[in-house]
Amino acid sequence: MPTFPIIDTHVHLWDTDILRYPWLEEVPLLNKPFLLNDYNKAIADVKVDKIVFLQCECSFEQFREEAQWVTQLAQEDIRIQGIVPWAPLEKGEEVKSDLEKFSDNKLIKGIRRIIQFEPDMDFCLRPDFIRGVQLLEMFDLTFDICISHSQLKNTLKLVRLCPNVHFILNHIGKPDIKSRLFDDWKSDITELAKMGNVYCKMSGLVTEADHINWSKEDLKPYIDHILDSFGFDRVLFGGDWPVVLQASDYKRWVGALDWALSGCSEDSSRRIYRDNALSFYKL
Repeated sequence: MPTFPIIDTHVHLWDTDILRYPWLEEVPLLNKPFLLNDYNKAIADVKVDKIVFLQCECSFEQFREEAQWVTQLAQEDIRIQGIVPWAPLEKGEEVKSDLEKFSDNKLIKGIRRIIQFEPDMDFCLRPDFIRGVQLLEMFDLTFDICISHSQLKNTLKLVRLCPNVHFILNHIGKPDIKSRLFDDWKSDITELAKMGNVYCKMSGLVTEADHINWSKEDLKPYIDHILDSFGFDRVLFGGDWPVVLQASDYKRWVGALDWALSGCSEDSSRRIYRDNALSFYKL
């Protein structure tokens, strides 16, 4: 386990008594409030001293309320130093007003508009969506990319059209680890990493593996390729709690990653667990 306090760049919190999360109806394990006290218990003796909150797909019309709710939580817990809310980037120029309001909140560091669930494979290449992403530069906001591995090729095109935006790929692009899909994902990741404005979040691997029978050895080829591609300066740790609970407790995931990093220097480990988060999200 890390011997120093880490930064978790991918934490979800939700209160189903306050906001609506339609997707949770299909995931009984997660269909209840998950709050800071629950997170504190989940991390056990893993030392986390800073948190970045990621939007949780509440009902889209409540996206402003979600950001406000987490901003209030940050007044209770100073570990919350970054918020990445949802915003309707597909509105193109019309999303400016939403981004302007968010830019007044110094805790808001970027936007995540999930692409993964869009049935149209070309969704991220629609002109208005591209324009919405391009506008993030104007407000000094980053973009968290959440996709399935099958959407990587179109994501490459999106990133090339937004050279001045800083991107971070969530969950290493969600390769199908359970089915051992590797080669196509590997080549797409190699291309994506060639663009210096793209970072990668080491998160969500266990939920792409066999939930019941995954092992740390199953994850290591994917971890190794991310490090080979992005290096140690553009990879950030993410716990993906509580979604991670579908396949692992928090400590087991951290332990698996720490095992995979065991040959690295402490400086390299600190970059992944701490330093890169400070610089990317400007914490």
